[in-house]
Amino acid sequence: MTQPSLAHATDYGRMYSRSTSGSPEVPSITTVISQEHKDMTGWAGHMATSELVNDQRLAAAVGSPAELKRLARQASSAAERFRDAAAARGDRVHHYAEQVALRALGLAETTQAARAALQEHRETRFADRFDEWWSLYGVTPLAAEVTVWNHTLGYAGTLDLVAEIGGRTCIIDFKTKGLTRDGRSKPLNESVVMQLVAGMKGEEMLVDAAAGEWTPWPYGGDPILLGVAISEAEVVAAQSNPALLKAHWFKFCALRQVWEHSRTTASAGPALRPISPPPVRNPEDPDNERMAS
Repeated sequence: MTQPSLAHATDYGRMYSRSTSGSPEVPSITTVISQEHKDMTGWAGHMATSELVNDQRLAAAVGSPAELKRLARQASSAAERFRDAAAARGDRVHHYAEQVALRALGLAETTQAARAALQEHRETRFADRFDEWWSLYGVTPLAAEVTVWNHTLGYAGTLDLVAEIGGRTCIIDFKTKGLTRDGRSKPLNESVVMQLVAGMKGEEMLVDAAAGEWTPWPYGGDPILLGVAISEAEVVAAQSNPALLKAHWFKFCALRQVWEHSRTTASAGPALRPISPPPVRNPEDPDNERMAS
């Protein structure tokens, strides 16, 4: 994941400060959304098993407990390695998309270098499909990688793109996706709706990170919220259902409270403490008789 200039890694997840010299104050949008538990144990087990059964060294290791244990230990980290590789790929694709937007805005950009980084990893098809989508949808960027802040609820986040498409202002979140078995882009997770609606509800946008200069957020009126899945085969844009935005916003607000209470309990110290057994009572002790009466 990319690291915006005001974002900080903390014990409570990624948080934002008001300037580059400030301290973290509020959680990021993604940190709030991550409070919703998602059970990935089944996927992690599948990844480990798949790597082990496809390991060419497995046949030779049969009969050697030590070698089998070594292969199993290596396979157990398959999900983590896949996640890290996918995150790095997503960063490269997001960076390319940002540079394309900056170029269209007439700002300093490194589009060629970003494409070269994709080419180095044999990922230029992501850039090709993105360029096709950009042209087909007639994207006119208004702001790229823009950081927003909401004081009322207390959170901040960085949006991939604000653009005009078909005469409408759109808030856009890009997701890099792999392919399904039939060669199509994997679908977006519905949590992207929370991410987009939280961005829409921003109250300020960053102007100067070093100076801590902010201005009122001008794009929260009635934008179209788009999740855009970028894959090697195609780019699929999906609009958040306007009728469901309020429900997803309330869910985000609830998760923000979960984050706050989790931070409070974590910073308060141990919630459990040992207790010794009560003293053994002597049945002949007169005090026990008085207590019983």
